[in-house]
Amino acid sequence: SDIGFINEDGKLGMHFKVSGCMDCQAKVHIPGRFSVYNSMVTMLVCHLAGISDEAILEGLSRVQVKGRVEMLPVSKDYTLIIDYAHNEVSTRSVLTTLMEYHPKRLICVYGGGGNRSKLRRYDMGEVTGEMADLCVLTCDNPRDEEIRDINNDIKVGLARSNGKYIEIDDRKEAIAYCMKNAKPGDMIVLLGKGHEDYQEIKGVKYHFDEREAVAEILDEMKAGKR
Repeated sequence: SDIGFINEDGKLGMHFKVSGCMDCQAKVHIPGRFSVYNSMVTMLVCHLAGISDEAILEGLSRVQVKGRVEMLPVSKDYTLIIDYAHNEVSTRSVLTTLMEYHPKRLICVYGGGGNRSKLRRYDMGEVTGEMADLCVLTCDNPRDEEIRDINNDIKVGLARSNGKYIEIDDRKEAIAYCMKNAKPGDMIVLLGKGHEDYQEIKGVKYHFDEREAVAEILDEMKAGKR
C-alpha cells in the first residue's frame, strides 16, 4: 500500500508515497487517513509556490494542530492525545481514527458542558461506551450545573452500550489516574477541551490548560520515584 500507519514510541502518524509533480515518501505526525489527503493538498500548494521538496517534507514532519488529535510526548509506552471532540459525531470520528492503530486499550477522559443539551450527553456516553475500553468521567465547563448531575446524564448513554467507567470530578486528577495506570500500548484521549485553557464553573473562568496539567503530573510522577 502507498499509505501506512506510524505507531512508534507513543507517537502516531501516517507515511505515504507521492508521485507526479513531486516524487517522494512523506510522513506526517497527525494520525488518520484524512491527514494524508490534507497533507497532499498542502504539498501541492507549496510546490506550486516554489518551495523546495526538502523544505516541504521537513515542514510536514513537524506539523501539529493544537487541540486536534494533538499528541503530547509523555511516554514511549503509551500515547496521550488531546482533542476538542465534544459531541457524538466528532467523538466517533476521532475514536474510529485511533482504533486503526490497534491500541491495547482505548481510554477516554471527558465530561459534558453545563447548560447544554442532555441529548448530547446521552450520545457521548453511548458512543464512548461502545468504542472505548474505559471512560473516566470528569469536569468540562459545568457552568451553572453540578458535575455529578452532568455525568449522571452521560451514564444514561453509557448504560445503553454497556460501557465501563469511573468518575473523578477533578480533571487533573482524572488525567493523573490514567497516566499512572497506563499500560504499554494504551491510548489515552482527553476529549472536549482541545485548544481551551480554562474551566468555566459557576460563572467564573478558571485557568486550566491540559498541556500544563500533563507536564505537572509528569513532574510529580518523576519526583515520586526519587
